[in-house]
Amino acid sequence: QLQLVESGGGLVQPGGSLRLSCAASGETLKHYSIGWFRQAPGKEREGVSCIDDSNTSRIYADSVKGRFTISRDNGKSTVYLQMNSLKPEDTAVYYCAAEADILGDCWNTSYNYWGQGTQVTVSS
Repeated sequence: QLQLVESGGGLVQPGGSLRLSCAASGETLKHYSIGWFRQAPGKEREGVSCIDDSNTSRIYADSVKGRFTISRDNGKSTVYLQMNSLKPEDTAVYYCAAEADILGDCWNTSYNYWGQGTQVTVSS
């Protein structure tokens, strides 16, 4: 059974950077598409970015495009989210999620495997 664990969150100042990691165990990630999501206080969960199983598609929410980069290392069974030029509105709990055998692209699918989340706080 696939398990996901996020790490790398913390407190940073506006304009700073963080790299989040999503490490898989139980199964390899090579057959899974991966999505990053976030949920801020008082707001609904939103999609941030995703990468498909073939590493051919990378999709970003408009709010993070140009600032965040998603990547994967199947040899390490890990997916990363590099976050640059962070803003206070990026403050949220960030979750990674995985789904195998998707139809269509990774933005238009449901995810059934989820990590526990990691807190990102952007504040002066």
